Amino acid sequence: MADIADRADITALVTDFYRRAFADDLLGPVFIDVARMDLTAHLPIMCDFWETVLFRTGAYHGSAFRLHVDLHRREPLGERHFDRWWELWCGTIDDRHAGPKAELAKAQAGRIAQSMLRRLNGGTGSEHHTIRTRQPSS
Repeated sequence: MADIADRADITALVTDFYRRAFADDLLGPVFIDVARMDLTAHLPIMCDFWETVLFRTGAYHGSAFRLHVDLHRREPLGERHFDRWWELWCGTIDDRHAGPKAELAKAQAGRIAQSMLRRLNGGTGSEHHTIRTRQPSS
């Protein structure tokens, strides 16, 4: 099985992933009924996103988080949504590709999902949290 090598691989991967996500019992209604996602418009944006993540092309210039905030207001997104998204993404990759870029795509997706979930819940996007010490009494 070949690694993710170029835009064509990303396009096929992202298309296959959304086919699965739209058919999923948990994610399908969010994508179809709540987000009312227009795949014709959305797929090129997501391909730009993943091409930027995997190959550092700079093709993506959007704000993925802002879109998720709007969606979260209409349909609260929880850990189960992000876990399922990541599970479907990784499964789609594993069915199509193997290699360093495939592993990077899975790892980055996990980081992105956890960061979004933390931020939607009012936290920081960072995995690292500052440890504060108690201030001395005066």
